Amino acid sequence: MTDLLSQIRDGQTCPVALLIREGKVLTGHRHYTRDKWKVISVWTFPGGRCDSGESLEETLRREVYEETGIKDLNIVEFIGEAPGAKEGDRVPLFLCTTSEDVTLMEPEKFSEWRWVTKEDFVQNEEYGGFSAVRQLAVKFLDTAEL
Repeated sequence: MTDLLSQIRDGQTCPVALLIREGKVLTGHRHYTRDKWKVISVWTFPGGRCDSGESLEETLRREVYEETGIKDLNIVEFIGEAPGAKEGDRVPLFLCTTSEDVTLMEPEKFSEWRWVTKEDFVQNEEYGGFSAVRQLAVKFLDTAEL
């Protein structure tokens, strides 16, 4: 996994964290605006686009911190990669853990962060963002011991 995390990717790669704390999954209610893409609100995972010259790990750590304030991010496992909602985007999904609680760092983008049980996450189809990434997460969680 070290080789994967050290890869430098472009701005169409958006690593995200399936973040677990005390057996619960973190999901945030994100509000996109027309100037960024289109007007839509979704429950999603923390993460985001690679900046020029950034590795997957650098991007994941930076984006998780910028959105949630979490510095104690343990990247445990690569779950898989799915197409993003925007044409050409790729979304690598990583299982991560933390001992920290979340802080709403970007209230202009997110209205809340919520820790939910595995069962609640799997049963509530609106959690976990866009369909391909959600499918990866649900498939993983179906067999995961949290």
